[in-house]
Amino acid sequence: MHLSRHFLGLAIVLLVGLTSCKEEAKKVIKTTPVTFTKEGSLKIFKQENDSLISSLDIEIAESDYETQTGLMYRKGMETNQGMLFIFPDVAMHSFYMKNTEFPLDILFIDEDLKVASIQKNAQPFNENGLSSKVPVKYVLEVNAGLSDTWSIEVGDRISFERL
Repeated sequence: MHLSRHFLGLAIVLLVGLTSCKEEAKKVIKTTPVTFTKEGSLKIFKQENDSLISSLDIEIAESDYETQTGLMYRKGMETNQGMLFIFPDVAMHSFYMKNTEFPLDILFIDEDLKVASIQKNAQPFNENGLSSKVPVKYVLEVNAGLSDTWSIEVGDRISFERL
C-alpha cells in the first residue's frame, strides 16, 4: 500500500510535468520598417519673385497619432520627400526628435502658407523641444541641410495638393 502511493504520486507528477512542459510556440515579433507613402505634392517658392525653389512628394500627418509619431522609426527620406503636418488651429507648436533616426530641417509655416520660422539640423533622438516661435498651422520636415541648399528664408511660401 505504501509503495503504490509513491507510484501514484510519481505518476501524477510525471503527468502534470509532461502536460505543462509542452513547448509554447515561440512568439516572433516582426517589425516592419516604416516607409514613405506619397499622399500629395508640395512646392516651395521664393517670396521675391515666386520662382520655384523645389518640388516634393509629401506624406501628410494630420491625425493626433500621425502628428505625434511623425518621422519616428524611419531610416531616412529621399531628397525629394518631406512630411507635412497640418494642424486644426493656428497655434505655437513644438517638435522634438525622439525616436527619429536622421537629422531634419523643420519649417514652421503660417496659415497663409508662408515660412514663419526654421529649425535647422534637428539632431536624431534629441528630446529638446524645438519651438515654432510664432503661431503656425503647418510644419514641413525635410532632410537636414536642404533649407540651406535651397536657400529657404522666412517669407518664402509653399503650396500643396493631396493625391
